[in-house]
Amino acid sequence: MRLRDLIILTVLTTLFFGIFLGSRPLSVPDEGRYAEIPREMVATGDWLTPRLNGVKYFEKPPLVYWFTALSIKLFGLSEWSIRLAPALFALLGCLSLYLTGATLFSRRAGILSAIILATSVLYYAISRTLILDMPVTALITVSLCSFLIALRQPVGWKRRALLYVFYAGCGLTMLTKGLIGIVIPGMIIFVWMLAMNQWSILRSLYLPSGSILFLLIAAPWHILVQRANPEFFNFYFIREHFQRYLTKVHGRFKPFWYFIPVLAGGLFPWSAFLVQGVRRALPLSWKDRHLHRETVFLLLWAGLIFLFFSASSSKLAPYILPVLPPLALIIGKYLADAWEQGAIPGFRWAYAVLFSLALALAAALALLPRFRPEIDVAVFRPYSAALIVILLAGAAITWFQFKRHGVRRSLAALIAATGLFLITANTAMPHLDMRSMKDELQILKPLLRPGDEVMSYHTYYQDLPVYLERKITVVEWTGELTFGTTVEDTSGWMISEDEFRRRWNGPNRVFLVTNQENYDRLVNSGLGRFRIVEQSPTPQHVTLLNREELL
Repeated sequence: MRLRDLIILTVLTTLFFGIFLGSRPLSVPDEGRYAEIPREMVATGDWLTPRLNGVKYFEKPPLVYWFTALSIKLFGLSEWSIRLAPALFALLGCLSLYLTGATLFSRRAGILSAIILATSVLYYAISRTLILDMPVTALITVSLCSFLIALRQPVGWKRRALLYVFYAGCGLTMLTKGLIGIVIPGMIIFVWMLAMNQWSILRSLYLPSGSILFLLIAAPWHILVQRANPEFFNFYFIREHFQRYLTKVHGRFKPFWYFIPVLAGGLFPWSAFLVQGVRRALPLSWKDRHLHRETVFLLLWAGLIFLFFSASSSKLAPYILPVLPPLALIIGKYLADAWEQGAIPGFRWAYAVLFSLALALAAALALLPRFRPEIDVAVFRPYSAALIVILLAGAAITWFQFKRHGVRRSLAALIAATGLFLITANTAMPHLDMRSMKDELQILKPLLRPGDEVMSYHTYYQDLPVYLERKITVVEWTGELTFGTTVEDTSGWMISEDEFRRRWNGPNRVFLVTNQENYDRLVNSGLGRFRIVEQSPTPQHVTLLNREELL
């Protein structure tokens, strides 16, 4: 039965995550950055030291770079191959949730938990975006789910195998985003054992051999990259771990409550059932906690990660993604109980919250062009109208099905409406995120000849080297590449204003990409001879050639 469920879930979830995966340009800056690093690995053959536009880039470990580089090597460079890794990790997270829900609670709870996770707004959005948060979430999920299931096994080979999956998952998580790979699982397990007074479990966790497995996976790259780059340790561990968490060094400070609305929107539509699911999962008293040790673990998993990132001085919306899997399990169990028993307490209130959230989201879509003036209203209006109709009609049909036919049909209607909403939203995304240079670079790329130089002036477009498949010259800008430019000589392509002027007026052809403001300043300062290759209103940028010749 479980094998059949896994096959069906794999096929359906693969189709769900895979449809239109490569249909939109890379999102910038993040996807441009995380695509260029593996592209350079393939181009240079150096899979040890991550580089962004040829500059050492030690902000993150290499696992996702390696996966993406392998995908590029196998399938070529495209948006689809670039996004294959997060989609596969999203699938892994859903399958892990099914197995865990089916083992801890019931087959139906496992199926519903996987569906809830797959159709949560934030999870779906990140499943088709090349950033590190989806692989981190999936690997933490595999690790902690394996740990939970292992505790149900007697001491023996099954328990050992599951715990080795836990240790391997922690090692791979550390290779994905650093120390949180051990800090977060360790924190959750420690607090859970403290709350349950289950210290005796330590004797059967195979800590010595498990720790060796963890180190065999996590340590080699860190050791080798440190040997090749002596400056690595201080930047990677001190600045990118401790200073990023404890200070405002990255300029991403948000208030403590920042993740509350992010969680409500990111878990939509299933956030409507969150309060009821948590309330049902809580033990009735402190003495009863041992009867609910799995749900207490899930609550700690979600709660501690939420608090951990809320306390950080650096906050971005995707950071909260690892909270979704345990909440999906909690909500999945609640809905599975409702499926069997009918409208259990709190269910009608959940539908009222669902309708309120749908109305709020519909209003936000209607008002979005007022807050995003760069949006072409005429182009976006059909998408927003379709999304609003799906939202409101889906909520109404879900409520109607609940009143006339009960929980089962209402949940089926909600799942169908949510899937349709997410797929439609994905088709609308190119009209909301218009920062990509792809269309303009399709004009520039055929014009390039061997020996031509492409420059970015006083800024750096993250997707420029990806779509042009070459390193570019950057004028008077270092930004996030500042550290890399201080540890080795990058003066050949990270150049000053004076060097730019010299090359611009030199014998070789130079293409220059910049924004409208910089273009106006250049012209007013006396740029010399040039020809406009392309000029785009959205985003406002200009591509120039240091020749007056016809192209």
